[in-house]
This record gives sequence, structure tokens and C-alpha cells, in this order.
Amino acid sequence: MFTGKVIIVAGAAGNVGAAVARLLASRGARVAAVDALASPLAAMVGNLDNPDRHLAIPDVDLKDPASAAAMVGRVVATLGGLHGVATTVGGFAMGDLASTDLAAWDAMFTLNVKTTWNMYRAAVPALRAAGGGSLVGIGSAAGLRGSSQMAPYAATKSAVMRLTESLADELRPDRIRVNAVLPTTIDTPQNRAAMPDADRSRWVTPAEVAEAMLFLLSHAASGISGALLPVG
Repeated sequence: MFTGKVIIVAGAAGNVGAAVARLLASRGARVAAVDALASPLAAMVGNLDNPDRHLAIPDVDLKDPASAAAMVGRVVATLGGLHGVATTVGGFAMGDLASTDLAAWDAMFTLNVKTTWNMYRAAVPALRAAGGGSLVGIGSAAGLRGSSQMAPYAATKSAVMRLTESLADELRPDRIRVNAVLPTTIDTPQNRAAMPDADRSRWVTPAEVAEAMLFLLSHAASGISGALLPVG
């Protein structure tokens, strides 16, 4: 399905990012695995199918446009091009109006929106050079409707959704598709620790989120752009 394709996975040392990287590698892609955490990233790439085909790029700060651009340049130079991006970078925090100051708001916006913007802005010239490609981001079901103590998180995930729709329209003439998945709560060790008494029956696994992202990256979704795909 992805044989000969070069795909960047941003946040590849995380739960969803690692699941995306494993699936892509198992289906023939050459994975450029990107994360700020060097040791977990190296371990993850070392366990991929045909690890020598892939590239681990640690210490990338997607909050910094220059870091994102340098990373994409390295991917193209090393792996010979770029055909798609899956970005799973983001953050979660809760807080009510009184306890959430501007610094907390800015931190959430930076993690969820600026990183996505910087990743896409850096990748688009390489995708144009390849004749098109696919950008897939991660929103959240929480971005569809706000709820108590979730204002910064919900607002920033909603911003990712509007960014997805706007860029899908803007980049359509370049044959670059832009989509996002909207998972409910993801079943991760971190979420289990934070919510030990929660009903996990409606949570989704990282593998389920990864499968949805791979669909949107793939040729099977060649007619889809601007979609916000619920998962869970």
C-alpha cells in the first residue's frame, strides 16, 4: 500500500505516533520518525520492520519553524523525497477559567496548533515537488463541542480542525490532501493513570487511531480532503 513512499511521522515516540510508524513500516513505507525524545525514538525505530530503511530524527522542536524546516530538508536529502506526513504531536490539560492563566492557554495553543502549522508549512514545498501528497493531523472529539474545564484544549483542537479545512481548500490545486482524525479518549498508560476510575469501554486504542490515519494517508482516500474523521 505504501511501497516506495516516504512518510514523516511527527511525535513518533508517543503512543499513537509509534503505532502509526509500525503500521506504515509493515506496509512498505520508509518512515522518517521524528520526536524530541532521542532514546525512546531510537528504540521504536529499531523495532520497526526493516529498520535500516527508516530514519530517526531526534531533538526536533516543532514549536520552532526553523527546526521543522531543517528536519524536512534532512528527510528529503536522506530518503529521496516526501509523500506524506502524519503528525500526532499535541498536549492535553484541564482547568477552569479562574485557574487557567494566559501562559497555560498559550502552552496549549503552541502544542496543539503551532506544531501542526509548522510541520505542514515545512512539508508543503517537498510535497509540491513530489506532485502532491497527504497531510494528516490529530484533532479530538472534544473539539466538536466544548465542555466544563476543557476550554483551552477544546478551543485549540477546534483550531486544528479549522486549519485542516482551510489548508485542504488552499492546497487542493497542488494535489495535496489535508485531513484529520478526531479520536475520543485514547487508551494509553498516561490516560489510565490520570483517570483510574473511568469507563474505558468507549476509549479507542492507539492502533485504531493509527489505522484511521493510514487510511487518510493512503491512495484509498485519494478523493478525500478536508475530512474530520471521528474515531471512537
